[in-house]
Amino acid sequence: MQKQNKRGQTGGLITGLIMGVAGLVIGTIIALVIVSTITGAGLLTTDSTEYNATTNMKANLSAGIENVSAKIPTVLLIAAIVLLLSVLVILVAVWQRMKMGGGASI
Repeated sequence: MQKQNKRGQTGGLITGLIMGVAGLVIGTIIALVIVSTITGAGLLTTDSTEYNATTNMKANLSAGIENVSAKIPTVLLIAAIVLLLSVLVILVAVWQRMKMGGGASI
């Protein structure tokens, strides 16, 4: 059973986004640990195809993480702008609702 708010909506965009990013981070950490463990365990000989594959996978994961981490400030800036615009829209909507239901003038 999903938790619903007063309007009958379930979850939300922000909750899904946070859970997705957290899942991606946890999955990446697990992948790095597995690849590092396989490479560092000494189970593979240095001339084998498997060793070369795990070494290349480790290098590609590291390069990918560097690419993503370089884009994080831009993503956070866009998220902050969207949040500010959302707050402004909500404030204007509340102000208009209060203005329509205002007291009568004499």
